[in-house]
Amino acid sequence: MSAIIEVYHAGVEHIQNPDRKHGRAQLDFGPGFYLTDIYEQAVNWSIRRSNKYKREPVVNKYLLRQAELLADVGTRARVFPEYNDEWLDFIVGNRLGQDLWKEYDYIEGGVADDRVVDTIDLYMTGFISRSEAILRLKYLKPNNQICISSQTLIDNYLSFKDSIIIERL
Repeated sequence: MSAIIEVYHAGVEHIQNPDRKHGRAQLDFGPGFYLTDIYEQAVNWSIRRSNKYKREPVVNKYLLRQAELLADVGTRARVFPEYNDEWLDFIVGNRLGQDLWKEYDYIEGGVADDRVVDTIDLYMTGFISRSEAILRLKYLKPNNQICISSQTLIDNYLSFKDSIIIERL
């Protein structure tokens, strides 16, 4: 793991001073400031949000001292390196309002995007088994999200780099 990584926040506004207050509780990883280390994913998300809010798509770039953050003894971190049973239970639990995210300040793992949500919905309603859900998820294009729910971690380990407006094609 690199000591410092570039990460991105997608949206419709320039955010030099991020805060954890804007996320909703029943998101994949609960409320917090969401980032990704995949630029293309951030661009796509920003365009999607801009279409919803009829504003310009913006990608904010930050430097995250990730290794230092994860090594901090006070950090309560959870990292899901792949789609698996634990990831599925965590996402489903948060979506059902079980607030599993409350045990952590930093959560990283796969995104439950539209295709993933369809699979999760099929699993939650009993139309497919857990093993079938995991099997379907493993074949999707890799993506990543990071949720930081501690303002102290944001202030200490995340530095604003740049903010750019995305051109729509």
